Amino acid sequence: MNFLNKLYNWTLTKAKHKNAKWYLCLISFAESSFFPIPPDLLLIPMALANKLKALFYAFICTVSSVIGGVAGYAIGYFFYNSVGVYIVEFYHLENSFSIFENYYKEYGILIVLGAGITPFPYKFITIASGVFGLNIFLFIIVSIIGRGSRFYLIALLLYFFGEKIRLIIDKYFNILTIVFFILLVGSVFIIRFL
Repeated sequence: MNFLNKLYNWTLTKAKHKNAKWYLCLISFAESSFFPIPPDLLLIPMALANKLKALFYAFICTVSSVIGGVAGYAIGYFFYNSVGVYIVEFYHLENSFSIFENYYKEYGILIVLGAGITPFPYKFITIASGVFGLNIFLFIIVSIIGRGSRFYLIALLLYFFGEKIRLIIDKYFNILTIVFFILLVGSVFIIRFL
């Protein structure tokens, strides 16, 4: 946990870097289509470092994430057999993908919304949306709502309670890290064993 604590402190200092918003943009885009690290890990320290820009950072995350989601959709729609299958295999979700299709056809919009808000691996949903042919316009609208809700909620909490939240994070960092990883791994586990 000492390593993670150092990484958190390092991220707080980098969050003040002049190019931090571009890193946030890149990570938000990439996380929606192939990258495993969620943008929250950069959004939170950036908003803590400059709470007056918290809503702007949420905007960057939302727009970049939705554009990345469209890239993930395109991977699923056009390139699943050549690229998408490797991303799904990387997360060891290939067995769940066919089972997931039945749920997706019935609850696709709700699944996109839920994945947009929760720590669920969003890239899995964006690729699945393309593979299963979810209406692209509905996909974009629901992605904006889901991703926007997640990032703006974080930004608003940090804007209004920034110092208190920073103190809580500093005090309970190890516990919060464990809870976050349990949620992340739990989401992957749920997908794999539906």
